[in-house]
Amino acid sequence: MITLLLATRNAHKVEEIQALLNSAVPCLTLRDFPAAPAIIEDAPTFAGNAAKKAMDLARWLSALPGGELPFPLPSSLWVLADDSGLEVDALGGAPGAHSARFAAAGGAAEGNSPDSENNAKLLRLLGTVPADRRTARFRCVLALARVIAPTAATSGPREPELPVAFFSGCCEGSIGFTPRGAAGFGYDPLFLPHGQERSFAELGAIEKNRISHRSQALAALRDHLSHLLNPT
Repeated sequence: MITLLLATRNAHKVEEIQALLNSAVPCLTLRDFPAAPAIIEDAPTFAGNAAKKAMDLARWLSALPGGELPFPLPSSLWVLADDSGLEVDALGGAPGAHSARFAAAGGAAEGNSPDSENNAKLLRLLGTVPADRRTARFRCVLALARVIAPTAATSGPREPELPVAFFSGCCEGSIGFTPRGAAGFGYDPLFLPHGQERSFAELGAIEKNRISHRSQALAALRDHLSHLLNPT
């Protein structure tokens, strides 16, 4: 049985991922590992940040003596890290990998900005941009790394298996002029997916999860996990 450690403490993201996986595999989160180190997301790309989180957490878990963990690790534990964000064409692809900390000075890598501040900055920068030039997309990259526990045959922890597996998804759309809707998180109140008159925050979880960037990436992950569980 494969168990996933979702490399996030974001309750909204955990709920969304678990709903999209349809209980295909049991999941833990960083809330189950309060001593887990904070990973500084300073890579310039979504893939770079996702890989860094997955690998660093897998190495941390593989190096810990069992007595320092809150419970015994599952026999087949994989770290699943997500990095996702918004790319706005009129801003040259920004906020991109800095989406969660867009409002921070210089997009500082440590700590996220409140959603309200990120949205306010985005609207301010797009203040004079007309509707036909407000094209954007949500992009998601997942990175999967296996936790390799020490064994009697080794003198210490082993590196997680390489390479890291990546899964990606993209949802095209545009940026509205005012926030709309109370559901979702992040830039959802401003993002209007193609073919919809409602924002992600107005669609609700079921409809959003049908078309979102994260749902596409997780669909690819589900196929990969199915192969791992049933290699024949």
